[in-house]
Amino acid sequence: MNQKKNLREDALHYHAKGRPGKIEVIPSKETATQRDLTLAYSPGVAEPCLEIANNPDDVYKYTAKGNLVAVISNGTAVLGLGDIGAAAGKPVMEGKGLLFKIYADIDVFDIELDTTNVDEFVRTVKILEPTFGGVNLEDISAPACFEIEERLKAELNIPVMHDDQHGTAIISAAALLNALELVEKDIAQVKIVVNGAGASAISCTRLYNSLGANKDNIFMFDSKGLIHPDRDNLDGKKREFANGTVSAETSLSDALTGADVFIGLSRGNTLKKEMLASMAKDCVVFAMANPTPEISYEDAMSTRTDLIFATGRSDYPNQVNNVLGFPYIFRGALDVRSKVINEEMKLAAVRALADLAKKPVPDVVNMAYGKENIIFGREYIIPKPVDPRLLTTVAPAVAKAAMETGVAKMPILDWDAYETQLSKRLGLDNTLTRWIINKAKSNPKRVVLADAENLTVLKAAQQVQEEGIAIPILLGNVQKIKNLIAENQLNLPDITIVNPYEPQSEAEKERIIHYGDLFFDKRKRKGYNKAEAHDLIRRRNYFGCMMVETGEADAMVGGMTRNYPDTIRPALQTIGRQSGVKKVSGMYILMSRFGPLFLTDTSVNFNPTADEIVEIAELAAKEVEKFNIKPRIALLTYSNFGSADGDDAIKMRKALKLLKERNPTMVVDGEMQAHLPFNLDLLQENHPFCDLVEGGANILVFPNLSASNIAYNLVKEVANIEKIGPVLLGLKKPIHVLQLGSTTREIVNMVAIAVVDAQMNK
Repeated sequence: MNQKKNLREDALHYHAKGRPGKIEVIPSKETATQRDLTLAYSPGVAEPCLEIANNPDDVYKYTAKGNLVAVISNGTAVLGLGDIGAAAGKPVMEGKGLLFKIYADIDVFDIELDTTNVDEFVRTVKILEPTFGGVNLEDISAPACFEIEERLKAELNIPVMHDDQHGTAIISAAALLNALELVEKDIAQVKIVVNGAGASAISCTRLYNSLGANKDNIFMFDSKGLIHPDRDNLDGKKREFANGTVSAETSLSDALTGADVFIGLSRGNTLKKEMLASMAKDCVVFAMANPTPEISYEDAMSTRTDLIFATGRSDYPNQVNNVLGFPYIFRGALDVRSKVINEEMKLAAVRALADLAKKPVPDVVNMAYGKENIIFGREYIIPKPVDPRLLTTVAPAVAKAAMETGVAKMPILDWDAYETQLSKRLGLDNTLTRWIINKAKSNPKRVVLADAENLTVLKAAQQVQEEGIAIPILLGNVQKIKNLIAENQLNLPDITIVNPYEPQSEAEKERIIHYGDLFFDKRKRKGYNKAEAHDLIRRRNYFGCMMVETGEADAMVGGMTRNYPDTIRPALQTIGRQSGVKKVSGMYILMSRFGPLFLTDTSVNFNPTADEIVEIAELAAKEVEKFNIKPRIALLTYSNFGSADGDDAIKMRKALKLLKERNPTMVVDGEMQAHLPFNLDLLQENHPFCDLVEGGANILVFPNLSASNIAYNLVKEVANIEKIGPVLLGLKKPIHVLQLGSTTREIVNMVAIAVVDAQMNK
C-alpha cells in the first residue's frame, strides 16, 4: 500500500513541479535582436506566407509542419482507466508527445477533444490538417476508433494512425514471425487463439492475417465467449473474425487445447496453468494485458519450458512495447511526406523489426541489460527499446514502402545521407541516463548512503530499492532514520541501517574495532596513532569507505551534508588510487542538446600541471568508454591553437602534445575556446586541421578548477540541464560525492553510476 501511495505522490509531484506538464514549445531560430524579430514576425514573415500562398507545398519548407504530429484523443479509453474524459487524458497525450521527441525527434502538439460524436471529432481534426504533418490518434474507445480512423485516412492528405490499434499489432506481429521461425511453424498452418476483441485485438489479428494467418485457424474471444457467426451481439468489427468451424459453445479452455499461439489482449490472470499445459508443443504465448498479464512469467515457465513467452512488461524477456513502432513509423512517413500510413508501410515496419532482432546486438544494448551477448532466440524475439538502430532501421523501411506504393510526395534519393541525418537526430536523445539505470538494474550492487539522516537521501534510497537499481545501506542514527521513514510514510522494508557512532550490537562493535585496526594499519606511518584511527572510523564517510574496502559493500555515495574534501579524504585514505594514477579527479555529466557532455576536472584539482591535465583527460576518456561512447576531447582555455600565450594556454598546448604522444589514436585537440567544439562550421572554416572538425567534442577538459566549476554551474543553472555528478575518477573502488542540495533524481542517478562502476570493477 505504501509503495502505491509513494508512487502516486511521486507521479503527482513529477507532473506538477516547475513548469506543469511534460512538454513545452521552444523557438528553433534566433530571437535576440530586433532584426531577428523583424524576420520572425512582421514584416519579414510576410515573405514565406506569400511563397506558401503561391505554392502550398512550401509550407513544409518554411514552417514546422513537416516535423509536427498531432496526438489527438477524446479520453474515452485512456490506458486501463477507461472513459475518464478529455482533460483527464491530457497527461497521457503529453507523455506520448515526449516519447515521439526522445525516440525520433518529432515535435508534438497534444489535442484533447471534448466530444464522443464521431462526425464532430472527424470534422475538428479535418480542419486542423494545415497545421500538422501527421495525426496520431490515441485512447479512443471502440467501435468509434475504427470509424474515426477510416474516415480521417480517406479525407486527409497527411498520415493518420490510431496507435492503440496498430502499435501493438506491428510489434507483436514482428515478434510472432520470429517466434514461429524459431519453432519451425508456418503462420498459415498454426492455430491462433485471441483473448480480447477490442480495437487492439482486431488490428493485431488483421495484421497476422495479412502476414498469412488463416482466418479459419483464428479463434477470437470477448467477455461473452467465442466470436461466432450464430451470435447476435457482435458489435463493431468483431464479425470480421467470427469463426463457425466449431460450436458457438466452445470455451477458451476448449479452444486452447492443441493451439499453437495464444494472443492475450484482455485482462490479467485469465490464462490458467492447465490451459497453457493443454497447448501444442513449442507454443507461443503473448500475454499482453498490462500491468498484469493473462498469466505471469513465473507461472508460465513453471508450467512448461518449451514455450516462447512475451508480455507488455519491461521486467521480463520479449517486451511487446509500442515505443518500438510509432516514433519510427511516423519518422519515415514524415520524411517522405507520405499521404497515409498504409498496410504496406506497417508490414515494412513489421519485417524491419523482425530482421533487426536477428542481427548482432550492439554492446550498448548488451551492457544495458547486463548480458555478455544477447542473441536471437526464445528470450529475444524482438529488439530492445534502447537499441539505437531502431531509428535507422525502421524509419527507412517505412519510407521505402511509402515510395514503392506511390504515397510519398518527396522521395528520398540518397539513402546513405538519410541514414546520416537520422543518426544525427539520435544525438538529441539523451539515452545515457536510461542506459545507466538499465545497466544498474541488470545486476544491482550494495551501495552505502553515508548521509541517511537526510529526507532527500531516504527518498532516493526508496526509489533505488523499489526499482531494483541498488541495494541501499543507510548510515546514521537508527532511531532518527526510522522516525523520518515513518513520518514521511516512506516504504523501505528490510533496509539495513548502521550507526557507526553508536553500534547497536556486539557484532557491530566488533566490526568497528576491526575497521579501526585496518585503518590504523593503513595510516600508522602517515601521522595517525591508534586512538585517532579508531575515532575516525566511527565517522560515517570513513566507515562507509571501509565497508567498500572490505567488500561488505560495493560502492558508497556521500557528501550530501559534508564539505567535498570531507568525503574525498576518507576515500583516498581507506581505498586509495588506482595503480599508476597520481591524481584523483572529478567529472560532471551534462545532458545537453548535443548529447551527453563530460566536464572535467570540476571538483578536485585547483591548478593541475600539464602532466596532470593528461591524466585527467585519460581518466575521463576511460570512464566515457564504459558507456560505449567514443571519447572526443577538447582542451579548453582562452586561446585558439596558439593565438595567445599565457600560463593556461601554454599548459594546454603542452598537455595536447603529451596526450598525442601517449595516445596516438585518441581524438583530442586544443588549446581552444569553449564555443569551437560546438560550432563546427566555424571550426571547419578557420581550423580545418582540427581533430574535432567532423564530430565536435563530448569531453571538455578545463585548465583549472575555477574555470571548470564556473562553467559547470553556469551552464546547468542557465540552461536548466539535467546533470549527474561529480563522478570521482581514479579511485580503486567506486566512491562518489554528491553536491550539497542534490535532488532525489540526482542522488538516484549517482547511485546508478556507482552501481555501474562496481559492476565494471568486478
